[in-house]
Amino acid sequence: MGHVETGIEAMSADGAAIERLKQVFAAQRAAYGRDAAPTAEVRIDRIDRAIGLLVDNQKAICESISADFSNRAHEQSMLLDVYTSIEHLKHARKHVRAWMKPERRGANFPFNLLGARAEVHYQPKGVVANIGPWNFPVMAAFSPLAPMLAAGNRVIVKVSELTPRSAELCRTMFEKAFDPTEVACFYGGPDLGAALASLPFDHIFFTGSPRVGKLVMREASANLTPVTLELGGKSPVIVADDADLELAAYRIAWGKLLNSGQICVTTDYALVPEAKLRPFVAELERAVARLYPTLRDNADYTAMISDHHRGRVLGYIADARSKGAEIIEINPAGEDFAQATTRKIAPTLVINPGDDCHVMQEEIFGPILPIKTYRTMDEALSYINARPRPLALYFFGGKKQADHVLSSTISGGASVNDVAMHVLQNNLPFGGSGNSGMGNYHSDFGFKTFSHARAVYRGIRADPLAIMRPPFNNRTRRLLAFLTRR
Repeated sequence: MGHVETGIEAMSADGAAIERLKQVFAAQRAAYGRDAAPTAEVRIDRIDRAIGLLVDNQKAICESISADFSNRAHEQSMLLDVYTSIEHLKHARKHVRAWMKPERRGANFPFNLLGARAEVHYQPKGVVANIGPWNFPVMAAFSPLAPMLAAGNRVIVKVSELTPRSAELCRTMFEKAFDPTEVACFYGGPDLGAALASLPFDHIFFTGSPRVGKLVMREASANLTPVTLELGGKSPVIVADDADLELAAYRIAWGKLLNSGQICVTTDYALVPEAKLRPFVAELERAVARLYPTLRDNADYTAMISDHHRGRVLGYIADARSKGAEIIEINPAGEDFAQATTRKIAPTLVINPGDDCHVMQEEIFGPILPIKTYRTMDEALSYINARPRPLALYFFGGKKQADHVLSSTISGGASVNDVAMHVLQNNLPFGGSGNSGMGNYHSDFGFKTFSHARAVYRGIRADPLAIMRPPFNNRTRRLLAFLTRR
């Protein structure tokens, strides 16, 4: 999950790093040629080594991420970067033998009656790339390894240069546990990203913004490299007229302020019935105070990744205010953020912003929640469907309306009466649709994404097709007429 500006389009690169990247890519390609079908034992060993790195370095991981953000809670990094990655790796380790088995499929009539067999064999694609974001730097480096390694691939990971301490830690961890022909890690500036995307990988997995996703896809197209794009966009939450407002507000506030909104599946705007606006705002204020009684010096409340991103988000608030939107800052302890030497931003509600406001045009990636009111559910659904398909969609309310919303919209994933929980389910796919991405990973969906599904037919001695082979005759023509009838 994430949002990243890797600077694929710019060129200012570290030539030595690019040369090293090319050498490692060639070495991985050669290693794949020598062992194109690693055994389950080999794959499990690689997964075990990745798990070991996370277990043995969890304190250093949390410290490096907090240093990169200037403040992020140890517990949050443990949950979202360490635990989540370990969970995905353990799930792959548990199931890899079953995933590797050929799948029997029914052979066509009459071959199926005579002993012919049809199968799908899942083969490693080869050498794959994982281009990760800055918002969850360790999770983005390790979690996709679960399906990539389970599928038997060799992997080159690029960690964002916007989190240099975490990136360096990832690089040293991978170097300690893996030969570079198995897994290698790089981080660097725009030219390194451009060089990586232009290599003839067998698959590229990219997590980031739609804008950069298009650039990655363009680079990959030169080599006809398949891509999986986990992008972002503006994920809505609908609060229905029969929703439990206290529950909805608490869970929406939790999801919105997780990592201070710097997460691709956060709620990017809320649609609330006109009559429920003020009660909902009041519940949000209570929920924020419950989660974060203080903000500025509270280690639980995450800072923005950089001064640039803090300024960008504050600019969204100023833009909405200048265009007449009501701004509500939720600051339970009344702290002064204007004078603070901090990159934190107080949670902020933007009430009924116009669609010309930046908060309604851009993925926010900060602790701002625009709230727009609606009169009918069809009005809310029309608003969502008139915009690019979101990565996630959330709904709070009863089952009947929930089913209507789910059948009337398209999103990468969805959670009903909760936020982001669909992402944490091991057996569900994760991915986007349209502007929010393409392809899936997690569990067996990821295993299949990073595998080549090879069709295998095992023939028989009998030849039911003899009548269909030259020289053709009246029997051939009668059979064709029979087979092509209505």
